[in-house]
Amino acid sequence: MPSFTYETRLSAGVEASWVIGLDEAGRGPWAGPVTAAAVWLDPCRCPAGLLAEIDDSKALNPAARARVFAGLHDAVASGGAAIGVGEACVTEIDALNILRASLLAMQRAAENLRHRAGVVPTAALVDGNHLPALPCPAEAVIGGDRLCLSIAAASIVAKVVRDTQMDRLAKAYPGYGWEHNRGYGTHIHRAALNRLGVTPEHRRSFRPIRQALALTI
Repeated sequence: MPSFTYETRLSAGVEASWVIGLDEAGRGPWAGPVTAAAVWLDPCRCPAGLLAEIDDSKALNPAARARVFAGLHDAVASGGAAIGVGEACVTEIDALNILRASLLAMQRAAENLRHRAGVVPTAALVDGNHLPALPCPAEAVIGGDRLCLSIAAASIVAKVVRDTQMDRLAKAYPGYGWEHNRGYGTHIHRAALNRLGVTPEHRRSFRPIRQALALTI
């Protein structure tokens, strides 16, 4: 289970420390944006019950993710947490590549946290092994969503926000099953590509989409 170990280490000896966690959702899908979240948690003011529920988003079912997501927003209202969200759209993914677009989304999430909550991070913990451009020292943590509470919280926020976005896109582009597969390359999604073609929300830089486009030429 994730803990505050990394956050505590980076806070040691720093007055008014604001250590944030950053994570993204949606690197692998064939369609839709990549979404990132930045989260700061106050271990003293964030409810202990909520902290005990926070885990890697992939380890939680949708109901548990929704419950923690709501709890985090309640904590924001009471001053126990701060949240920022950012995304990179399909056009940016195709122009930059998915890694750079993911880092851009993280950078935007941190900026959003600063603008919306007035939180100026003193340090950042970033899931993975690459770092976005940030105005503070940052540390990459492989498997951070399983180790750091703030990163785990960010993974939940990013996942819920992106899933909600894919629900909206599924209504705009029915037939691809995005409300269930979230844009990943399932059998239903592949079959819909063959039947319905490529939408503006598909990532044309991804090989399956390039192949689908080639078949229509």
